[in-house]
Amino acid sequence: MDPKHSAELSKHLDKQNQALMETYRAMSHELHKLQVEEETIMRKLYELMSAEGLLPKVYILYLPMDDLEDCSAGFNVQLLSLATFFFPLS
Repeated sequence: MDPKHSAELSKHLDKQNQALMETYRAMSHELHKLQVEEETIMRKLYELMSAEGLLPKVYILYLPMDDLEDCSAGFNVQLLSLATFFFPLS
């Protein structure tokens, strides 16, 4: 390849890379803002539902660890996410 063309191509690719990085940063920032907004809305929803008595009753079943492992075999159990929704950490 002609050195003149390779220098132009390199400059062009650098500019494209810069533009893509700026776009990535802007989108990451927007995503973070939306995640914070979602968390705020979910907390407000929880407060409203709690005040209105609309939260479902949560029953905790205590099982020996072996039984719990047998019951959850084959399932993707995500207890922390559910507990965090009904009982926010802060």
